[in-house]
Amino acid sequence: MSDASDQRNYQVLALKYRPQTFADLIGQDAMVRTLKNAFQADRIAHAFIMTGVRGVGKTTTARIIAKGLNCIGPDGQGGPTVEPCGECEPCRAIAEGRHVDVMEMDAASRTGVGDIREIIDSVHYRAASARYKIYIIDEVHMLSTSAFNALLKTLEEPPEHVKFIFATTEIRKVPVTVLSRCQRFDLRRIEPEVMIAHLRGIAEREGAQISDDALALITRAAEGSVRDALSLMDQAIAHGAGETSAEQVRAMLGLADRGRVLDLFELIMRGDAAGALQELSGQYADGADPMAVLRDLAEVTHWTSVIKITPEAAQDPTVSPDECARGRDLAERLPMRALTRMWQMLLKALEEVAHAPNAMMAAEMAIIRLTHVADLPSPEDLVRKLHNTPPTGPGGGGGAVSGGTGGVTARAQMAAAAQSAAQPTPQSGGVSAVAGGGATAAAPAAEAALARFPTFDSVVDLIRANRDMQLLVEVEDTLKLARYTPGRIEFEMTEKTSRDLAARLSSRLQSWTGLRWGVSVVSEGGGPTIRELREAARNDLHAQAMAHPMVQEVLKHFPGAEILAVKPDMQDEADNMVPLDIDAAGDDWDPFEGD
Repeated sequence: MSDASDQRNYQVLALKYRPQTFADLIGQDAMVRTLKNAFQADRIAHAFIMTGVRGVGKTTTARIIAKGLNCIGPDGQGGPTVEPCGECEPCRAIAEGRHVDVMEMDAASRTGVGDIREIIDSVHYRAASARYKIYIIDEVHMLSTSAFNALLKTLEEPPEHVKFIFATTEIRKVPVTVLSRCQRFDLRRIEPEVMIAHLRGIAEREGAQISDDALALITRAAEGSVRDALSLMDQAIAHGAGETSAEQVRAMLGLADRGRVLDLFELIMRGDAAGALQELSGQYADGADPMAVLRDLAEVTHWTSVIKITPEAAQDPTVSPDECARGRDLAERLPMRALTRMWQMLLKALEEVAHAPNAMMAAEMAIIRLTHVADLPSPEDLVRKLHNTPPTGPGGGGGAVSGGTGGVTARAQMAAAAQSAAQPTPQSGGVSAVAGGGATAAAPAAEAALARFPTFDSVVDLIRANRDMQLLVEVEDTLKLARYTPGRIEFEMTEKTSRDLAARLSSRLQSWTGLRWGVSVVSEGGGPTIRELREAARNDLHAQAMAHPMVQEVLKHFPGAEILAVKPDMQDEADNMVPLDIDAAGDDWDPFEGD
């Protein structure tokens, strides 16, 4: 009978070891310190809102606050305290969820104005047996807009005997008008070190044998949630039926062995498609979920990238020393470009696997793509290879073939020459490695290509030819040219010049010509803009036209007439015209009559 009674009275670990005092809360030191100081100074707010991810102690903290406010101590004479005794009737009743003056409401199931109206009508009555009447509203973000609005006035000026405590996982969905009336506490995810120590202590009290690697796996899977971690450990203890190992936890969670995930990662980065598919099939046969394998690969990619930037990140308590050493080695050997490309493709692969009719097939296709992309050379290697490839023109060494798949375009050759000249390769110790021509061949090739743009006007014509109207207008209206040489532009900005004009102009010119262009901004020395030059020329032509005797004679006899336009190519013809004496022509003169 006793065994059956024990089975009926069994509590899951998440409930059995739920914190009962502020001292029991882990990983929330800042909030605990603030609440302790508030209680000791008698500066207790009338409304609190707790926010954070699942299982970090929001509702638990609300109950501890309620107990601290209503605790009367073992002798019945105590006041509000940060250390509720847990023995008095209010403490026991609140812990068991049966206190009449501490009302918990689930906003997910009671979202309307009618539910809030019940609270508004009851706040005016004093507590039946406790010091404070406390309303705990869980998942408060689920309340409707009308319900929030109905609560505002009471929340702003509640009676002295009323306290509100809200809990939510979606703080952004709570109206700012509600947030401004509450004291907010953001509960943090529990750090891995703290979580592992907490789980180890509970396992010892339960008499359970569970390895440190298994605890690390549980901690990683819990993602900072204490409730998730305790639920997983409860399941792991039952799964192990004795001493629980990391392998058993992996099988329980459907995870692949971390070491085998690293093996798969290395096979992919080496471009070994056959080996990677074989390893994936082996993990699948051992019970690993294809989606979990890809998620683990993404996690390894992120972890390796972080180690490459900050080597201290390898010191992760949830990772074994052997895995840390492998992570450092991978971070040293793999370029950041390959890691970021791997990350982007894995994100896409996860979406495909989630929607594919067969997850394993989709995962295999993703692995094949990843292995083939891993062999792709970097842009620098492509330029170097292109530059070292001799032309295949008809003459054996002349111009490049513009058509066909085997030829290299002249534009690509110019790009390769310019980039090789600007970026020395490591093989030559500071000099570009160019097959056949040597390092001196790159500079003349670039200079010859840039000779097509002897003046800045030719650059403007290039922009116009490529129909980039926005860039053309900016160059003509806001660029004050200070110095120009082929491949190099220096200009002074005006008040209307975009700050990124230099970068965009350089990028466009490089994409159009295949050559590098240096475009920089100077503080002084800039001349007038192209538009200002055009307006000056137009004004000069207008002034010359106005000074012409024939124009003056016309304006004299046609008051109010205006010169709308002056064509420069008509200037010579106007100079050869003989002024006409209209007064001497007589009244019967016909301007359309022939000679």
